[in-house]
Amino acid sequence: MAHHIERFTDGSAAFASARLDAWHRLGTVTRACMTGAEVMSAARLGGWNVRKLAQSGTELTPDGVSTVDNPEKFMTVRTHPVTGQPDYLGTVGTEYVVRQNEEQVELLDALVDESEAHFETAGSLRGGRETFVTMKLPQTMRLAGTDSVDFYIVALNSHDGSSAFRVLVSPVRVVCANTQHMALRHAQASYSIRHTKNSRFRIAEVRSKLGLMWQYCEAFEVEAERMIQAELSTAQFRDTIDRLWPFDGNTASPRTRSNHERRTGELMRLWTNAETQASIRGTRWAGLQAVTEYLDHHSPAKDADVRANRVLTSTTLAGKKQHAHQLLSV
Repeated sequence: MAHHIERFTDGSAAFASARLDAWHRLGTVTRACMTGAEVMSAARLGGWNVRKLAQSGTELTPDGVSTVDNPEKFMTVRTHPVTGQPDYLGTVGTEYVVRQNEEQVELLDALVDESEAHFETAGSLRGGRETFVTMKLPQTMRLAGTDSVDFYIVALNSHDGSSAFRVLVSPVRVVCANTQHMALRHAQASYSIRHTKNSRFRIAEVRSKLGLMWQYCEAFEVEAERMIQAELSTAQFRDTIDRLWPFDGNTASPRTRSNHERRTGELMRLWTNAETQASIRGTRWAGLQAVTEYLDHHSPAKDADVRANRVLTSTTLAGKKQHAHQLLSV
């Protein structure tokens, strides 16, 4: 699974994490929480001085070298964090306004007084074209008295015109491009600002927007607890499987029949024996978790990388999980 974390010729990487290693094992891992200045330094995000330069092209003609300017486009460049040299990032329009990496930290710092969060990860993706900074929120959602769900404030920026400057709240700890994509999909509240002249962050508005996320969390926790308290029989779980993966034994090919039997057997094993079901076994929540565990970890895949990427990006898997939730919710 590609992580897209920027790596430099000196062997270092543009990534920093507080206390926990990322799966890609790159960058700097600190023993304690980081301040804004520390996370910018550790992830090599500071001092880029991203700017716009006029775009032009040269052509060799019989009369010599001719230069042609492009009045409709500019290139964005940075001061490279290792070499100190100008470094190309992307091509943007005339109205594009650069937003420096420092603005991500400044925005999250402005929110920290209310949330009591601390800086958790930061990094550069795709050769500096995209950057992320995250803070871990102190609030934790607990389900069935054992399962904990943490939440993060994430600030995302791009320097190539590919996306707006965004801040969101997500249960996903961003450590690479794949988890950035997953955080965007699972964001419960978000706020974005375009790279244009009159666009500005309004802290009160951001706080109000992100505050709506806690209403979602409370509603989700209540619904999950209802599902935990509601029983689900083995016959009902088998019926759920049949509705998620309809099967006609009269017309099925041998391969389809084999796939059906393998899938059903694995789902029933998870439902009956999986350790992850220990505290919730026999409930509608357990049925949903068995389906989710199968889709994420046990459904056929060419290799581990393909499986991991599918979990993070597949709309088909997301749709199947949503269907399971609809069938099992109380």
